[in-house]
Amino acid sequence: MSVIEITKGNFKQEVLESEKPVLLDFWAAWCGPCRMVSPIVDEIAQERPDIRVGKVNVDEQPELAAQFEVMSIPTLVVMKDGKVVTQAVGARPKEEILSMV
Repeated sequence: MSVIEITKGNFKQEVLESEKPVLLDFWAAWCGPCRMVSPIVDEIAQERPDIRVGKVNVDEQPELAAQFEVMSIPTLVVMKDGKVVTQAVGARPKEEILSMV
């Protein structure tokens, strides 16, 4: 499955109403560590059809960043049944990201 761009407009449908766990990557184009995590997140989206993967551009979606109290990026959030189950700040290796889910 491919990565979904998460916006204020599709958040409810794509994240809150998802039957699968959702991995959210809060990022920005100017963020170096975000560029390191991005290909890993893309890989997870391709390899794990049991997980929905979304990216939230904090510059374009400040309301969502505020809702999740994102202070530093990259921030990775895993949600199940519409609730945050785990959250991590900073670049992480693939194994660590997968262990969050």
